[in-house]
Amino acid sequence: MESAEDALGTAMLDFQRGGLRGGAIHRDGAETWPAFVEENYFGNEGAGLDLDTVDERWRSLYDSFEGPLLDVGCGAGHHALGFQRRFETVAFDVSPNAVRAARERGVEDARVQDMFDLTEAFETSRFASVLCNGTQLGLAGSLAGVSSLLADFGRVTTDDAVALLDSYDPSRIDEETADEFGGYRPDPRAGVCGRTFHVEYDRGVDDGYERLVGPTLSFVLFSPDRLRDACVGTPWHVAEITHRDGYYKALLGKT
Repeated sequence: MESAEDALGTAMLDFQRGGLRGGAIHRDGAETWPAFVEENYFGNEGAGLDLDTVDERWRSLYDSFEGPLLDVGCGAGHHALGFQRRFETVAFDVSPNAVRAARERGVEDARVQDMFDLTEAFETSRFASVLCNGTQLGLAGSLAGVSSLLADFGRVTTDDAVALLDSYDPSRIDEETADEFGGYRPDPRAGVCGRTFHVEYDRGVDDGYERLVGPTLSFVLFSPDRLRDACVGTPWHVAEITHRDGYYKALLGKT
């Protein structure tokens, strides 16, 4: 069976309920690489983010948060589990099965929601902090789309809110690392590239297996300088950048 279904979310839910029932991969044409469901969405033996032992590079960024927090694209709730121990955390994901997994893990407020409909789902100035992890912001597809999504984040947050985002830095991706970077798409603009893939999950069922094929995901990836450009015309400015090799997190403040 092949279907354009919730492949990644189903893999998360299966893992939460006892383990993957087959292989979960990312695919871009003939190129494949593991989806790393356990490593990327669970970790810490499923206990959620431990804010006391997290990588020191990220700890000060996380300490900038105050509640209420909006966790955008929460997956199986790894970060939400950690932050809800400190303050009110509202987590959402477009994947119904990812949200089921998050709820079963103990996330107190996990919702099915599309991040491109934020302003319809939440009232103005509802949140003091936004977490948009896993290069989710890049799903806006273009720098103009990133600006539009940042403007939406601005509407649902307070005047002194912060937002924590992440991306891969195209200015630190050379020919060698591009070959190791699944789904890489070059771009002639400085500090911009793309990434495209979908998730496949070959899942064992009673009468054999089903192949769940998720939608194609196309990301725009941007350097810190291009992120600063995208902030122009929004309420945000880049307050801090922290790199780890070709990956970085960006803390934004309100202007």
